[in-house]
Amino acid sequence: MSSFSESALTKKLGELNNSQQSIQTLSLWVIHHRKHARTIVQVWQTELIKAKIDKKLTFLYLANDVIQNSRKKSTEFTKAFGGVLITAFTHVAKHADGKTKSAIERMLSIWVERSVYEADYIKQISQSVNKVLRTKNSKDLVVVGEKAKENAKIKQEEKDFEPLLKKSRLDELIHQTEDDDYLTLSPRDPPDADELAKVLMELENSASSDAVVREKIASLPPEVQDVSRLERITDRETADRLSTTVDEACLLLAEYNGRLVAEIDDRRQVARMLADFVRQQKSLLQESEQKLANYREKLAKVSEVRKELKSHIQNLPDLTMLPSVTGGLAPLPSAGDLFN
Repeated sequence: MSSFSESALTKKLGELNNSQQSIQTLSLWVIHHRKHARTIVQVWQTELIKAKIDKKLTFLYLANDVIQNSRKKSTEFTKAFGGVLITAFTHVAKHADGKTKSAIERMLSIWVERSVYEADYIKQISQSVNKVLRTKNSKDLVVVGEKAKENAKIKQEEKDFEPLLKKSRLDELIHQTEDDDYLTLSPRDPPDADELAKVLMELENSASSDAVVREKIASLPPEVQDVSRLERITDRETADRLSTTVDEACLLLAEYNGRLVAEIDDRRQVARMLADFVRQQKSLLQESEQKLANYREKLAKVSEVRKELKSHIQNLPDLTMLPSVTGGLAPLPSAGDLFN
């Protein structure tokens, strides 16, 4: 990758667009230069303020991509962006339309779910955004705290076996759209073969491969899954035992579903890593094939020269077969003989 400079970053930010490829390419470049994290964030904030209104959300997408893809390896960007995010989100909210507000809500919700930052800090961002939106008399507010309460209520309804109106996190992952890739599955540099092999090995111990838990779930009594059987309960003791069994079943299933959701995340990430790895290998294959073609051509030329050289050598006269030019003649006099 090219070397880092503020002018280079400013130029790249100026060329940034809302496409997934543009965001991810610049994100990889930024993460590669993580030792300049503080300077990068300062330039990013300056250019965000200068950017056109329709481009400001793209700057938040870029920050999100950098923060999420770098935080597992280092905390430079998490800390550096942490000092400016409230100001940045507030600035973007001042110019937000409906699509931008929804995108901000989605981003902050994911940050809450994944604990990208402390909940209190994300709440401060949300409150600052909401304050700006209320000033603009916006009806579509971003309220992460209310979302958390709603999610808690939904979980309670799940426990009570009541129908849900809101999509589960599992559904979100399964039916994830390409727009969500900015926030969830942003790709990184092609992985090393060892790294890829390691994550593939880890998938062998995934939730879907846990036969022990699946057996436990399969062996749950029918009473915990069939409401009609509740009519057969006639005494409190039986009801209490069933209640305990149902609670244990809920805990078991909730935990297993959580592991399956995490596995989906992992498999999506591995799929992206595999795609990046295959793309890199195809590129390397093309380079190798081109090198092979070039060196075959060189070999052919060298072989031709070798062939011609052999033929030329064979046509040269054999000097050992020539008569001696000094045979039978007296030796030349020495210098001393000349002066005597």
